[in-house]
Amino acid sequence: MLATTMTAMRALLSADPGLTPADRARIVASLRNHGNTAVAVQRPAMETRILTRADVARRFNRTLRFVDHLAKAGTLRRVTLPGRKRACGFLAEEVERVMTGEGVEL
Repeated sequence: MLATTMTAMRALLSADPGLTPADRARIVASLRNHGNTAVAVQRPAMETRILTRADVARRFNRTLRFVDHLAKAGTLRRVTLPGRKRACGFLAEEVERVMTGEGVEL
């Protein structure tokens, strides 16, 4: 099912005051699973934090230039918001991964 169809279905379901949030979730899960009535496992929402260059430099106890070097080398990926040309920062998860050395080749 297309994402636009799911968005439309959610809008229709939210317009019905007789449905509880649990009923809405069950119906949406059924639609996603192509009619299967099994309840989908609820995953906890991941909190995405964006750190500024200064925050990253402080965490590494290094300079802003060092952070720029990591970004240029591809070790850290800059986050750019939609419609913007300049980066607003770096993902906190990625910074933590680099700090612990997981999957990073320096």
